[in-house]
Amino acid sequence: MTTGDRLSLLISGLGPIGKMPYASGTWGSAAAALTAPALFLPLPAIWRVVVLAAIFTIGAKTASRAEELLQEKDPGQVVIDELVGQWITFLPLASPPPFELAMGFCFFRLFDILKPAPIRASENWLPGGWGVMIDDVLAGIYAGLCLLILHWLRS
Repeated sequence: MTTGDRLSLLISGLGPIGKMPYASGTWGSAAAALTAPALFLPLPAIWRVVVLAAIFTIGAKTASRAEELLQEKDPGQVVIDELVGQWITFLPLASPPPFELAMGFCFFRLFDILKPAPIRASENWLPGGWGVMIDDVLAGIYAGLCLLILHWLRS
């Protein structure tokens, strides 16, 4: 295995998180929710979008390589898709309180696991790692809308 291959697995798995023995997607989402207040939410809105586009692109490329290396479609070890989806959930809020961070995490996990239409179908819209990433983008959009409604109701 080349250094590039190891790097692809490391990035797509968010370091050791993708190697968690159970529920690696939930661990990936938890890591994203916990790091969002320090790494994502302080950024101006335009930079959040730029960061998400970069993570989506890097995630798609490394997830594609991980699929090849692990010889598996959407391997559980790939959790960078949870990062992008979870951060999309928080995209419209500047500084959500802890309760809303927790609810955003729950909303995202709910949509990522249940995959209501068209989330499940979206996995096949794009090839390789691009398909791995897109369903979490849609789950993040659904979760973000729910979080916005919750935020509005609490205001």
